Formats: sequence, C-alpha cells, structure tokens
Amino acid sequence: MKIKIFIIICFFSIFSYSQKTNLSPSKPVTESYFGTKVIDEYRNLESLEDPNTINWIKSQTAYTNTILDQIPKRNYYVEKRLELDKRQGYSVSDLKITGNDKYFYLKKNENEKVAKLYYKDGLSGKEELLYDPVNYKNNERNHDFVINYISPSWDGSKIAISMSEKGNELADVIIMDVKTKYIQPEILTNTAPASFDGIKWLNDNTGFFCVAFSTIDSKSKDFYKNTRTVLYKIGTDPKKLIEIFSAKNNPELKITEDQFPMLLDFDQEDQYYIGMVVDYSYYRKTFIISKKDLLEGKKNWKPLSDPNDKAKNLEIWNNDIVFVSGYNSSFNKLCKTSINNFNFKNPEVLVPEKKGEIIKSYRITKDGIYYTTTKNGVEAKLYVYKDGKDSPIQLPYPSGNINLENKGVNYSDFWITCSGWANEGQRFKYDVKINALKPENLTPITEYPEFKNITVNEISIKARDGEELPVSLIYSKNLRKDGKNMVLIDSYGSYGISYAPFFAKMYLLWINQGGMVAVAHVRGGGEKGEKWRLGGYKETKPNTWRDLIDCTKYLIKEKYTSKDKVAIWGASAGGITVGRAMTERPDLFKAVIAEVGVMNPLRDETTPNGQPKEFGTIKDPKEFKALLEMDSYHHIKKGVKYPATFISGGINDQRVTVWEPVKFAAKLMANNASNNPTLLKIDFEGGHGGNIPPAQRYANLGDMFAFAFWQLGHPDYQPKESTKK
Repeated sequence: MKIKIFIIICFFSIFSYSQKTNLSPSKPVTESYFGTKVIDEYRNLESLEDPNTINWIKSQTAYTNTILDQIPKRNYYVEKRLELDKRQGYSVSDLKITGNDKYFYLKKNENEKVAKLYYKDGLSGKEELLYDPVNYKNNERNHDFVINYISPSWDGSKIAISMSEKGNELADVIIMDVKTKYIQPEILTNTAPASFDGIKWLNDNTGFFCVAFSTIDSKSKDFYKNTRTVLYKIGTDPKKLIEIFSAKNNPELKITEDQFPMLLDFDQEDQYYIGMVVDYSYYRKTFIISKKDLLEGKKNWKPLSDPNDKAKNLEIWNNDIVFVSGYNSSFNKLCKTSINNFNFKNPEVLVPEKKGEIIKSYRITKDGIYYTTTKNGVEAKLYVYKDGKDSPIQLPYPSGNINLENKGVNYSDFWITCSGWANEGQRFKYDVKINALKPENLTPITEYPEFKNITVNEISIKARDGEELPVSLIYSKNLRKDGKNMVLIDSYGSYGISYAPFFAKMYLLWINQGGMVAVAHVRGGGEKGEKWRLGGYKETKPNTWRDLIDCTKYLIKEKYTSKDKVAIWGASAGGITVGRAMTERPDLFKAVIAEVGVMNPLRDETTPNGQPKEFGTIKDPKEFKALLEMDSYHHIKKGVKYPATFISGGINDQRVTVWEPVKFAAKLMANNASNNPTLLKIDFEGGHGGNIPPAQRYANLGDMFAFAFWQLGHPDYQPKESTKK
C-alpha cells in the first residue's frame, strides 16, 4: 500500500511540474473603475486571432487528452450511452403536429450519427423519410450538419428545416415541398430559429416570420445586436427580407440595439400579432398590431404590456388576452383582459395564486385552459380551467416536470410529456370524453433494469440566512450515510431559469458507478418565483454560490459525503456558481467542473452575448462592484491550494466566448499552490454544447465524468500504474 501511495504522489508531482512548464504568457492590462484598479493578467488570451493563443489552447487540450487517456474507464460513459441508445432502438425529437393531423419529427436510429426528418399523415400513418442532413452540402468537404429545428406550414404542405454544424447557433434554413420533396434553391443564412423563437408561418403558408441577424460573423462583438423580426416570402431573394418589427423599422418603439424584437406564437384565426421586446429581464415590453395592417406594410404597433405590469406568457384567446401575472402576487396567477380595453394590473383572475405552487405554463384548447404548476421547481401538477372552474387532472405517475402540447385554440387535441430524474419522459394524450390521459409515445418504452434501484428525495435545507433551499438528492436505495459517498453537485442559478427534472442518464450512470447526485436549486433560478430569482441577481449574486456552499456543508454534516468526496459542476452561467464557490471555499471541494462557463463576468460585457441586464454593467459603480464580486477569474489568489479543476469550452461558442474559460484556466495554473490538476479542454468542433452529433456530446460529458471519478478516488478510474511510474 505504501508503494502504491508513493507512486500516486510521484505521478501528481510530475503532473504538476508538466503544467508549470507550459504556462501561458501573461500580458497584464490595468484598468480603473470608479477608483478601483483591476489588473487583468491574461488580457492577451482574448485575442483568438493570435497564433500564440490558439497554439497554447491546443497544447493544453492535447495535454488534457493525454492525461485523460491514462484513466482506464475514460470511455465508459460514451460507450454506455451509445449502448443505451442501441437498446432503445431509436429516438424521436422536435415533434410538430399540424391542424390537419400531419406529424413531422426528427428521428435517430441507434446506428446513425445524427437524426433525420420524417413525416406521417396521422399518428397511424405510414412513416416517410423527408430529409437526411448528410445530403446538405455533401459535395463540400469538412461539413457535418445536424437538423436543429423544424417548422411545418399550417397545412403541412411545406416545411422549413434549420441546419447547423460544429456547435454554431447561426443556421442555414431550407424550405421543402412535402409532397414532392422539392427543396427551394433559396437558403436563409442569417437566422437561428432553434435559439431565437422559431419560425412562424403566414396564414396562407406562402412565407414566414423569423429573427434575422445583422451580421453572419458569429465572432463579431455586434453579432447579437440589432436583430430584427423579418418576413420571408418563399421563392424570393433571402437577402431582401422584409423588416416588420425592429429598431430600424419602428424607431418610435424605442427598441435598443441589445434587445431582440420577436413575434409571439399565434393561431391562424387570430386577428392580431403580438410583438415582444426580449431581453434578460423577467418581464418584458409587448406591442400589438392587427394582422391586416402589418401585412399591408403599416407600422402602427400599439403598446400592450409594460414590465411594470408583470405579465408573462401572453396569448390571444378570442377577444381576450390570457397571461400569467406576478402583479401583487407572491407566486403568480392566471388572468385575462380584453384585447380592446386591456388592463394588466386589474384583470379578470381565472386562477388565483396557489400557495407554494407556481404556474409554469399553459395551453388553450376549445375545451378550456390546461396549465401546470411546480413546487420548488421539481414537483409538477396538472390542472384544467373550464367553465369558470379549476380542477386537477390525475397524472399517470408522480412527475417532476410536465411539458404541454396542443394544436390550437380551436382543437381539443392536447398532450403532455411527464418526466423525472429517474423516470424517462412519456407522452400522453388527454381524452376529454373520459377525462383521462392515454399513452401516445412515438418511441418505444425502454426498460432500464440497471436504474430500478435508484431513488429520488426532494428536500429543503436551511441556508445560512434562514432561507429554505430546495435540493434534489438522487442515489441508490442501498446508500449508506457513512461520509464516504462520491457526490456530484450540479447547480446553475441565473436568468430565473428553473432546473427542472429530466431523465438524467448522466446522473443515473454516475450513481450506478457508486456515486450520488445532488442538484442544488440555488437563488438566481426560478424555482420559487421572482423573489428567488432576484435573490441571486446582480448585487445579490453571492447568494447563488453561497447556497451551493451551504448545500455542500449540509451533505457533509449529514454524513452523505466528506470534503474529499465532493465534485461540483456548473455549466454556462453556472460557471459563476462553481467558480466563486471554489475561490471562496477552496478547502470544501475535491473537484470542480466548469463547463463552457462564465468565468470572467467583468469582461463579459465586451463579448457578443454580454448580459449587463442580468449580471450588471461596468458603467454603473454598484453593478461594477457586483460584477467584480462574482468574477471567479479575478478571485484566484497566488499561493492558495485549489481543488482539482476541469475547465471546458467550445471554439464556436456564441453564448460564452471561449476566452473566458481559457483565461480562468491560465491564471489558475499559474497561481495554484496545490498539486491538484487544472485541465483545460476546448472542443474545436463544437460550441456551447448543442448542435453537435450525440456521440460528440457524450464524449465531452464522459471526460467530465471520468475526471470527477478519478479525483474522488473511484478505484476503476485511477491512472494506469505503468504510466504513473
């Protein structure tokens, strides 16, 4: 045993020495903000055009792969996920059903790299292959497209297909005639319907609305600025789009360059369009215009709701507007107001607020309004509002999350998909005649006997300030509270987004390898409403990472785990959460995973997707201090012993510019006083995690999986002794 420990110590010493010999060059820049001097040691790494920067990133990625290759079960996760895909046979996603019952969806067979587009005339109709993305630009080299969004016309005669590659959000959109499979020669190249509110067809199916970008240079600082909603008529020149809702087209609406003007969903029978000015505020400004006026080229948009009205999820229903209201409400309520004489602050209340439950979403059908609620973001219920009465609907099984789907306000058709941390999503159609849900799955129900012994426990713990913090615990029924469990804690906490339960195969495979998972529903998310979101927002952002710290301390105190058995994981804005938890309490965690993370918020405002309305702006003294406080990069200190850290990014990431994780890694390598590894891995064929083939995504997740188990001491993930010597 002593010999083995000595070998491992030697391995870590060699590892640390190798890291120190390949540190990034540092070219500091000093700036002053409201009297505070800030030194940015690695500003030079923001220059992604500099060959020295790219070469250093590539050398670190190659080094990381060399280290990960020494882990015996590095490929366990990707191999197991592909095995589970094979067991399922095929998967179906992005299902769209037209009013005349035509089904369009993406389907991926277990032996295929990416999904293809299929069509059926009715649920029991014959399945027909419409489009294989491999055929797109197949005469050009180095292209690997995926279909990331589909939108059929109202009558299903045409379908818009969005094609993306290498993690890019910006897509090519092609239009196909469904009957003949003829593809129009015109291609839209400056839109991203999968990310920006989709495609919305004209009533006569001759064209559609979408969000267009002002530049196709995804690395431009102006990429997300001055977007506009446009009308495209099929067969016309895509370069001559008709602007219908934008700052340039509608200067009187005072839309700013960093806002996204979009159309809300509508039905064919609606007489109006509702436009929303989207930013990262919880409530947004909306406008209304008659369909007739807009299509005649008029610009007479009228103000509808204001952020102070606290109205969300607006939808037209006959001569009314239905919406979810947070006005004078601790939780929220479902309301309606007249379209001709609207009053969002004093509306007709359809469903009053439910204590402890937040109305999450709703769908209107000819029979009533179906809506879901959640408690702490993880316990879902289903209701129907009909004839002035509000009634619960019995679910097939307890669910953590419910997604709703309908055809429109003039149809009875209504579906739900129920899922949970340990329950695969199943789809049901509601039968109004018998008031019951019937299974209607497009994919086979797959048995996972290896997951049968896993249980979920939704708890609340006391945070340091007395707040009740929701935590989802997922573990084996055989778990022993002996302080020895390898725990992976996942958290996010931004934009008011709830971390809703889903069938998390990543978590379940972790548990089957002997670990435990905790999801900390930290402040900044939406699990407990607007108050919860504002509790981790700008100046209150420290609550976000301190909630994660409190969750970790609770799990240790209750003997679920110990300091040497805890790994924390945060993605995107979750990088703030794990990065600051790590820099504030480096002694509390054994391993940290920052996936495509926001690690340098003080500089985030200079990036294409900077979010001053969510995190703050350097132009305001209070918000500058908040940004500096949440900046993990600037909180790395010389001589501190930091935990093992795995930092990832995507070279084509348009959400979090890749130099944020790169700078964080460079500074951590230079300042870390421990022998714990700091690994940087950049995906040069990916972006923010999506729009890539599943196997590529599995491999990226698998590396994080292997790294964490290695660091937490799992015997099957320790580097090979032959390599360690």
